[in-house]
Amino acid sequence: MIGQARTGMGKTLGFGVPLLQRLETPGDGTPQALVVVPTRELCVQVTKDLAEAGANLGITVESIYGGRPYEPQIEALQRGVDIVVGTPGRLLDLAEQRHLVLGKVRSLVLDEADEMLDLGFLPDIERILRMVPDERQTMLFSATMPGPIINLARTFLTQPTHIRAEENDAGAIHERTTQFVYRAHSLDKPELVAKVLQASGRGLTMIFTRTKRTAQKVADELTDRGFAAAAVHGDLGQGAREQALRAFRSSKVDVLVATDVAARGIDVDDVTHVINYQMPEDEKTYVHRIGRTGRAGKTGVAVTLVDWDEIPRWKLISDELGLDQPEPVETYSTSKHLFSDLDIPADATGRLPLSKRTREGLAAEDAEDLGDKRRERGGSRDSGASRSRNRKPRRRTRGGLSEDGGSAESAGGESQSDGETAPAGSSGSGRSRSRRRTRGGGSGSKPATESHASADGATSGGDAQADGGQRPARRRRRRGGRGRGGSGSEAPQDNTPQTANTSETSAAAD
Repeated sequence: MIGQARTGMGKTLGFGVPLLQRLETPGDGTPQALVVVPTRELCVQVTKDLAEAGANLGITVESIYGGRPYEPQIEALQRGVDIVVGTPGRLLDLAEQRHLVLGKVRSLVLDEADEMLDLGFLPDIERILRMVPDERQTMLFSATMPGPIINLARTFLTQPTHIRAEENDAGAIHERTTQFVYRAHSLDKPELVAKVLQASGRGLTMIFTRTKRTAQKVADELTDRGFAAAAVHGDLGQGAREQALRAFRSSKVDVLVATDVAARGIDVDDVTHVINYQMPEDEKTYVHRIGRTGRAGKTGVAVTLVDWDEIPRWKLISDELGLDQPEPVETYSTSKHLFSDLDIPADATGRLPLSKRTREGLAAEDAEDLGDKRRERGGSRDSGASRSRNRKPRRRTRGGLSEDGGSAESAGGESQSDGETAPAGSSGSGRSRSRRRTRGGGSGSKPATESHASADGATSGGDAQADGGQRPARRRRRRGGRGRGGSGSEAPQDNTPQTANTSETSAAAD
């Protein structure tokens, strides 16, 4: 069956009451009915509605959705449930882990079916359909059912009946919802919205944006202006999202800024105004957004702000829904028609007066502990960094001498191995190296930074020759490395010019 009705008409109980009547009580703990919804917020709401409707039947309804720990949901399934309400991702996870058994499901419901059969959800829905028995009843419910979605739905339904709980010529939007469309500049929108929120008779208000970043930015801006505002979007954790919704339902905050994650199915009493801060993507999203007000026979006001570059898209939405408003009126926060249309006091400013700041705010709503035990990242890196800082620093030498003026230990050891005795104060022998390049039997070129080492080595070489007798200069240079001083006393015999940049000593000096 395909059920279609406008927003706020009670579609949840439209499929919920038949589900409750067909349950076998008491059951064996295996789910007998499965309700699949697109968002976590809608999952919580549908679970609450079904639990209240079947409170006297002794049934168990469990919500299965992401953002929460697995363990409580697995324990609830092991205790036994009759109806499972969930989002596709978490349902598939638990079903593949064999914690969720779908072999005895006799009723399957796809709430907000046009969204569920969209390209993003269609592969998951097809996998769920393969897990449930073939002998079942499948029901699809939504306020909007485009033709392609209906054709797609007929591919996995058997002789479906399409029921519309409305007149054939009725529009998708309630006549009780008054719609205003203004062309507004993006820099003036915060000031304009702040004045709209001071309209006479305004109750709870929902503001919709296209992006998560804009939703958080608008919520922070309104909070700074004195309004009790909260945000709901995908970048927030599940605990923060549910906290904001609970605070909004209990009127601790009266402004909820949200992305389209809250545009479908969310039912909150006394929502009088809906503001489209950013244009919706299509006519379906527009219908679901403004459907948060004017529900269950009540009246509502919908305000849509259209930027200059969004005019073409708005014309398409207006033509598709028959709104007859293709050219929005250019409007600023100081425009007189804005005050008259929405009954805004003439002395209203961009900040809420202190006398009207009576809401408790989001901080008054306790945040639920979801048992997230993720460890702080970076702990191991910090400890590793401290260990590396405690290590003994490397001893740096330059030209055989340490930076504090002391001589390198290897120099003295090599001098003794040659049978020579060099004074400690004048032992300027070069650094010992494990690898040395030679070319043509002589030492290779040395870096410029060791030019001073060669000079010091030449002096020490002359002293060592006078004290130690015979000393082959070439051999000393080979074993002691560069800077040993083998080219010291004989350096004047070298006819090879030296450059200022590379203190290079030729092998002909020997």
